[in-house]
Amino acid sequence: MTKSVVLTGGTGLIGSEIFKQLKTKGYEVKLFVRDTEKAKRMLQGAKEYVKWDALKSEGAWQEELEGVDAVIHLAGTPVAARWNDEYKKQIYDSRVLSTRSLVQALSKATKKPEVFICGSAIGYYGIQGYGESVVELTEESPAANDFLAKVCVDWEREAFEAETFGVRTVAVRTGVVLSTKSGALEKMLTPFKFFAGGPIGSGKQWVSWIHLDDEVEIFLFALERKDVRGVLNATAPEPVMMSTFADTLGKVMSRPSFFAVPKAALQALFGEAADVIAEGQRVVPKRLQSLGFTFKYPHLEVALRDILQRGR
Repeated sequence: MTKSVVLTGGTGLIGSEIFKQLKTKGYEVKLFVRDTEKAKRMLQGAKEYVKWDALKSEGAWQEELEGVDAVIHLAGTPVAARWNDEYKKQIYDSRVLSTRSLVQALSKATKKPEVFICGSAIGYYGIQGYGESVVELTEESPAANDFLAKVCVDWEREAFEAETFGVRTVAVRTGVVLSTKSGALEKMLTPFKFFAGGPIGSGKQWVSWIHLDDEVEIFLFALERKDVRGVLNATAPEPVMMSTFADTLGKVMSRPSFFAVPKAALQALFGEAADVIAEGQRVVPKRLQSLGFTFKYPHLEVALRDILQRGR
């Protein structure tokens, strides 16, 4: 019998790749989206395109949750932008309140899904220091108390309410996803192409990266392995310092890496959000490894070569 999945955030970088893999594996996918026409153009072959207002706790979309096998929730306002109070509210509400409304709707379903998989981020752990002395962070490490950490803590708390009515729940704390289409790598590519690339910030901060393909496989792993629940760090086993990241990118692109981007320049562009780009944390996927997950791209150089060759 064909299994059905509700997917939110399907038009984003990670969501669109998860959608493709779900289709390849034979799942029926219902896309919960703000703009159904845009979704139909971008993602062909969904079972249904359901108009969804993430901040409304009720609507016709609730009926579409009845009897589905799984829900994967990725929707959220992008973090890498200049923040003001209103934008920070959007970041928070689009994650925390949308998760609350989904979980409340699931609680009312007669036939509930087997699993609810919710996005989260390594921002949960806050900003660490610099250099080799920085300790590795695992899923058991405590949350920080800055803005993004609070978002992640509240986001996960709402998600795990689904466990109270018997739905297996997984929160995926995603790191820096490697892609030429979005994120830190995309921003670094142009300077490197013109022989003006280098590390962002001090170069001594840690980058907990992950190949886009491994990121997608982690969500499928959580979907299909019935013994997986709780928190997973979605990062490669070998985080690196930014200086190493930049040097490796330069090596792969046959370009030098010595034009550093000072944090002050990022602060001028992004304000408070510059910390998201210029600082980092040393996160490792302890639980994924203990569960037997196999990373296809555990090493940075191989991952970068693949991403750039395939235009991922």
